[in-house]
Amino acid sequence: MISAGRIRRLRIRIPLLLLTFLSLSCGIGGSDFAGGGTGGTGISTGSISGFGSVVMNGVHYRTDNNTKKMLNGNEDKSGRTDNVVFAVGMIVTVRHGTGDNNALEIEYRRNLMGPVAKKNPADNVLEILGLSVVVDDAANFASIKPGDIVEVSGFADNAGWIRAAYIFSVPPPMPPPFQEFDVKGFVSGSYSTGFRLGPLPDGSGMTVAVSYDAAAIAGLSGGLDNGIFVQVTTTDTAFVAGSITATRIERLASRTEFPDGTPVDLEGLVTAPWSGSANDLSFGVEGKRVQWDAGTEFDGGTRNDTRQTNRRIQVQGTETGGVLSAVNIIFR
Repeated sequence: MISAGRIRRLRIRIPLLLLTFLSLSCGIGGSDFAGGGTGGTGISTGSISGFGSVVMNGVHYRTDNNTKKMLNGNEDKSGRTDNVVFAVGMIVTVRHGTGDNNALEIEYRRNLMGPVAKKNPADNVLEILGLSVVVDDAANFASIKPGDIVEVSGFADNAGWIRAAYIFSVPPPMPPPFQEFDVKGFVSGSYSTGFRLGPLPDGSGMTVAVSYDAAAIAGLSGGLDNGIFVQVTTTDTAFVAGSITATRIERLASRTEFPDGTPVDLEGLVTAPWSGSANDLSFGVEGKRVQWDAGTEFDGGTRNDTRQTNRRIQVQGTETGGVLSAVNIIFR
């Protein structure tokens, strides 16, 4: 007798194999199918690894003139090719049909942009707007100097540090003399004129103090509740009295926030490892709770590997009540 879990996997995998075969027949070699189900929109998020059209998580997402391309909140309508608009390493979110790999929208939002306050060559860490950024590429790290303005896109680790997958030096500010910088993260420790901001939703790990006045939140919808994801804009180049002062605060959706019932493909780091408890088959990816069951398949490792903090991982599943229910878990 075939188990219910096995039947469910077969229902998913047969269409996947068929669509992969069709993609290969059409000359899109090396791609996998991005999602399951019919109708609606799937969401995939991770680091760009190549082009033709856009390659992420081993999948070729096909783009055309109808694909909406968003860069830091602004739509790019220049008609430039994908490899000019985007770059390898950028963490992007692709919204696509759940029955195909046709990209409806590709959105890139950097983690932060600001001046480098400190460099620590011992572990290739930069301090930018009070947060720590790890740059694994030694040559890239060596080329960056204190005072340089950089844009960073990366994954959050369990310490609240940002592991840069993409880092880019921004030209010096243009007139007027004050250049705006920005940093995104989750609110914690909120009070009437300030809060802490960090890459993890529960406020754990490294955070930076942010102060603000009424003008900074004039356009903010709702309050500054703990756990919401925001972008803080500032003209500060360094701490003032131990914090940065916000000139504008905007509420955004984090890349780990998905509508209920959405097919999801999420790449990130294990930030809350599985404890090994038989009653709670779950762990966290950048603070997002991921749950598996007896039918979940593991590729490149076993469920015990989810005990490894900061292990790079890819989860394919469905958003269910704020939890990502995993069908496949792939270890990188």
